[in-house]
Amino acid sequence: MPRLRKAVFPVAGFGSRFLPVTKASPKEMLPIVDKPLIQYAVEEAAAAGITDMIFVTGRNKRAIEDHFDKAYELETELERKGKDVLLEQVRSVLPEGVRCIYIRQAEPLGLGHAVLCAQSVVGADPFAVLLADDLMDAAPPAMARMAQVFEKEGSSLLGVEEVPRDQTQSYGIVTIDKMAGDLARIHSIVEKPRPAEAPSNLAVIGRYVLTPRIFELLAGISPGAGGEIQLTDAISQLLAHERVLALRLPGRRFDCGSKLGYLEAMVEYGLRHPETGEDFARYLKSR
Repeated sequence: MPRLRKAVFPVAGFGSRFLPVTKASPKEMLPIVDKPLIQYAVEEAAAAGITDMIFVTGRNKRAIEDHFDKAYELETELERKGKDVLLEQVRSVLPEGVRCIYIRQAEPLGLGHAVLCAQSVVGADPFAVLLADDLMDAAPPAMARMAQVFEKEGSSLLGVEEVPRDQTQSYGIVTIDKMAGDLARIHSIVEKPRPAEAPSNLAVIGRYVLTPRIFELLAGISPGAGGEIQLTDAISQLLAHERVLALRLPGRRFDCGSKLGYLEAMVEYGLRHPETGEDFARYLKSR
């Protein structure tokens, strides 16, 4: 099995839960202190040895391309003014040794369709999928752990965590064998079941490692929940062909697709930021 070198970032969604700020700006560009969500995800992928960052984009997503592009005028101005720290921060936005590839998803037809859009670039290689609004705060980084397990097991992996039973309708839910450490074989997966119908409370979160077999399954999927092509439906079919493993990921996940999760991440990262941490902590204590 080839090593994990490619990652897909589905970034074509509307971000409707954050309107009106996402009317003209991608939700993936929402900042956590001074870095956008998409940069955290790219850095996580790069730390796992991934070199090809494949962005499946849509309308009004040029800000993502611009963010990872070289900004000659800005760099020249910072260099002229001797702002070396800021200059280095700007130059390090894109991790060394990686390249960005952009594919347009003409219509937002679901996560499964977004992944299928990347087939021409991924080809016959295994690949990661990272959803930037799931911010993973972990050491080692979550995707690095997934790459390590994939190299040993050679199987598709889904990042999972337990969620409150009343939240199952927001996730793909799996049933598994008994966990061996942080790993277990998946028996079934269902998309967004109602709490009374959920087979468990073990939810798939926004980190995947998939074999290329998933593409032929996605190509044959009919639209499911919400009229979209669901990645969960293709993974359900994949279970009949290949072993698929659930992996409990290290660290803490912030659901930055929700306002509350986003605010929690802002507080946590703000408290540890070298420029703001101490003053921000004093401010919070004074409230």
